[in-house]
Amino acid sequence: MPCGGASLADTLSQPARFGFGRPATEAEIAMLDIDVRPDGQGLPTGEGNAAEGKAIYALKCAGCHGATGTEGPNDRLVVGDTIKGARRIRAIGNYWPHATTVFDYIRRAMPFNQPGSLTDREVYGLTAYLLHANGLWDGKVALNAKNLPTIKMPARDKFVPDDRTDGPEIK
Repeated sequence: MPCGGASLADTLSQPARFGFGRPATEAEIAMLDIDVRPDGQGLPTGEGNAAEGKAIYALKCAGCHGATGTEGPNDRLVVGDTIKGARRIRAIGNYWPHATTVFDYIRRAMPFNQPGSLTDREVYGLTAYLLHANGLWDGKVALNAKNLPTIKMPARDKFVPDDRTDGPEIK
């Protein structure tokens, strides 16, 4: 009678704790609390420029995204020259809605083989380089927490916030 055994197991009380694990420390939480909002909240101190970012890109990014960010084999990062009538290629310069999101993604997820291994200065530099390569940032100016959120991305107004609260309405 498997059902009878299952019923008995379902009625046994569960322990309050299972005897493994521990609460996270404040330092462990701080290490993981690195998200950056579109308005720039959460950006770390520091800065980086496009020249530094270009050197880092050549070492840590070009193997997956190509020498200029247009070749691949993985996602294209730079819009570059597109063929008229061809399917529009999504890249940082024509698809990403916020420059701060570029920083956040690089910081958390790149490089693919060592995510989270870049310093904040390296991430600022890479972000400056990629925004400059897409014609969105002056490569001579250092990028930092104050000026990064001020960059208006071309695709910003093409995204609609999902502000549904509870119901079937869809935008």
